[in-house]
Amino acid sequence: MSAILNTTEESFYFILTGIPGFEAVHIWISIPFFCLYMISIVGNTTILTVIWTEPSLHQPMYMFLSMLTLTDLGLTLTTLPTIMRILWFNAREISLEACFVQFFFLHGFSFMESSVLLAMAFDRFVAICRPLHYASILTDTVVRRIGMAIVIRCVVAVLPPLFLLKRLPFCSSHLLTHSYCLHQDMIRLVCGDTRVNNWYGLGLVMAIYILDPLLIVLSYALILGSVLRAASQAERLRAFNNCLSHILAVFVLYVPMIGLSMVHRFARHASPLLHVMMANIYLLSPPVMNPIIYSVKTKQIRQSIFRLLSQKKVY
Repeated sequence: MSAILNTTEESFYFILTGIPGFEAVHIWISIPFFCLYMISIVGNTTILTVIWTEPSLHQPMYMFLSMLTLTDLGLTLTTLPTIMRILWFNAREISLEACFVQFFFLHGFSFMESSVLLAMAFDRFVAICRPLHYASILTDTVVRRIGMAIVIRCVVAVLPPLFLLKRLPFCSSHLLTHSYCLHQDMIRLVCGDTRVNNWYGLGLVMAIYILDPLLIVLSYALILGSVLRAASQAERLRAFNNCLSHILAVFVLYVPMIGLSMVHRFARHASPLLHVMMANIYLLSPPVMNPIIYSVKTKQIRQSIFRLLSQKKVY
C-alpha cells in the first residue's frame, strides 16, 4: 500500500519529465526549444510594442490582439523555466508551492487564450455584420470591461480546482509525466477521493473548451451569411481577409488541443514520448505561430513593424 504524504510538508516535491528516451541528448533538443521560445518572446513583444506605440492601431481589434499577445507571453514565460532547466541542467525537481503556482498560471493563461479568441470573434462579427454600429458598440470602455471579464472568468475558473487539489494527500510517487505542472497530471498522484475534482474538471472543459469554440463557430456562421449577401466579390474578399488571421489563430489553438485530447482518450498506452510531444506542441503552437500569422496576414501590423524597424536603423 502506497504511503500517503502530507502536502503541507516543506520537503514535498514533484519530479518533472523531460523527453522520454532522449535524456542523453537533452542538450541538443534544447536548441530548437530555445529557438521557439525566443521566437515567441521576440514576436509577441514586437507586436505588443507596435500596437501600443502606433496611435492608428488603438482600435478594438488591435486591443484584443494585444490581449492575445500578453496571454501568449504569459504561456511562454510560465513553461520556459522548467523546460529549459530540465534540458540544460537535468534539474527535474520542483517544490509543491512552485508547482501550484505554475499550475495556476499555466491553466489560467490557457483558458484566457480561448476567452480572448472568443472576444475577437465577437469583434469580427460586429465589424462585418454591424459595421455602422461598430464604433458605438465596441467603445474603449466596453473593450476594457471585456478584458476585465476575461481575467475574472479565468481566475474564478482556475482557483477552485487548485484549492480542491491542494487539500488532497499525495501518494509516495512524485513523478509527473510532463515538464510542467498540469492538473490532469498531478491528480493521478492523489491518494484520496477525486470525484469532486473530476466532475469540476469536466464542467470546466465543457464551459470553456467546448462552449467557446461553439460560440466562435456560431459567430462565423453569422459572418458567412452576411458575407454571402455582400453586393460584390471585392467586398466578400475584403471581409474574408479581415477574418483570416483570426481563423488561423483559432485553428492553431484548437487543432493541437483536439489532437492532445484524442491521444489522451484513444492512445493511453502509446509511447510516453507521443504524449509529451503533443502536450509541448499544444502549449508552444499559439505563442510561436500567432505573431507570425498576424505579422504576415495583417497589413497594418506588418507596415507598423517595418516602420518600427526602419526607425531603429536610423538611430
